[in-house]
Amino acid sequence: MTSGLVKHSVTIAGHRTSISLEPEFWSALREIAKRNNRSLGSEIAVIDAERSTRNLSSAIRVHVLKDALAHIKD
Repeated sequence: MTSGLVKHSVTIAGHRTSISLEPEFWSALREIAKRNNRSLGSEIAVIDAERSTRNLSSAIRVHVLKDALAHIKD
């Protein structure tokens, strides 16, 4: 049984790291990066710089959620 997570390696601040997220989060994160005129790696670097103590995968999920909530129309 697989977890449904997709792992990608990225370089942040000169260090290589692997991030595992569900495909839906990768897709949403790519759209956010495109909207912000950033590469996927650059978008992740911004999230990394702004996160506090939560791990990077969790910080990315929260970032995607906040973006989605900000774009909900009443």
